[in-house]
Amino acid sequence: MTMLTPQSEAELAEIVAEADAPLRIIGGGTRPIGASKAGEVLSTEGLSGISLYEPGALTLVAKAGTPVDEIEAALAEEGQMLAFEPMDHRRLLGTNGTPTIGGVVAGNVSGPRRVSSVGACRDSLLGVRFVDGTGRILKNGGRVMKNVTGYDLNKLMCGSWGTLGVLSEVSLKVLPRPAATATLTVKDVASEHAVPAMAAALGTPYEVNGAFFGPYGPDGGTLHIRVEGALSSVKYRAGELAKCLAPYGEATIETEAGANRALWADIRDMTYLADKPVVLRSSIKPGDAPGFVDGLPASHPALHYFDWGGGLIWTAAEAAPDDGARGLANAMQATMTKTGGHSTVLKAPDGLRQAVSTFQPPIPPVAAIEAGLRARFDPRGLFNPGLMGQAA
Repeated sequence: MTMLTPQSEAELAEIVAEADAPLRIIGGGTRPIGASKAGEVLSTEGLSGISLYEPGALTLVAKAGTPVDEIEAALAEEGQMLAFEPMDHRRLLGTNGTPTIGGVVAGNVSGPRRVSSVGACRDSLLGVRFVDGTGRILKNGGRVMKNVTGYDLNKLMCGSWGTLGVLSEVSLKVLPRPAATATLTVKDVASEHAVPAMAAALGTPYEVNGAFFGPYGPDGGTLHIRVEGALSSVKYRAGELAKCLAPYGEATIETEAGANRALWADIRDMTYLADKPVVLRSSIKPGDAPGFVDGLPASHPALHYFDWGGGLIWTAAEAAPDDGARGLANAMQATMTKTGGHSTVLKAPDGLRQAVSTFQPPIPPVAAIEAGLRARFDPRGLFNPGLMGQAA
């Protein structure tokens, strides 16, 4: 398979303009989900480097192929961070390579803090530069949060998985690292209490920015609630949250920095399911999560974990990939179509990838809008054909 690795934005635009066959767009190659039908690979790894970093303005601009580790190291020197804590898929998917910031933006990759005011990756995205399907270099947004520049293409490109354009540069808002972290853990919580307990914590004024439970099942699971900030504030808020959670069990409070980093990295990267061959990631209204899981057919056994207060469900099929797992994926996506959520097949053997839809099939009105956008931004159908259901 041919690998195209442009070293500049101009070279990227030239490659796209001259392309006469579909292209599989990748960053560092750590998130090989879906079944793109393109034969030639276009990697943005050659577009690397931090273009601008202004700690005082909480702003960072980087080329799309810049490794996430490089960005996080530069931010750490200034006591700052990517607040949406992007997931590193390598441990779950068993992949190699280096995660890039362009790949993070293309997938709208967001971690446990998504449940807080920080929001998702797209909420930290200030601007983008990208090449469309005709080879034009386009830009949108800027380098500050308050800008008025017409259509918000940032939101459109973030989460499009390289099907509308090839990112060449991104601008992001960054935030200070918290001085202290505390995690409240309650073990042996009945699964029917999982979402109510997380909702109780999130409904307090104590600025919870992590709410995780699992596994969800008849034997109950473990609840983790996180707060961050100044040391004195964290100590007080954790104590008050322990009282709030008392109806669900006795909470232990972990304040050691290393232990907290390790725990929330495991939650962020979903290492609990790393040994499972089929994993789905579903977004849903938190209050609907228990009913969704409980309503899945018993003939499709699965293991479930809840993040984002129940708004994110991680599911691992416990049946063989060639039978029950296929049925589970189809059943989850069919149910999600009715609830307004969506399920993505994040990990699966090649055979199963070809047999099921990776992304939630959109309802007809949404499918029509998506087709119109692709026709506008990628009229020749070059970018990742087949990845998100578009015609190859």
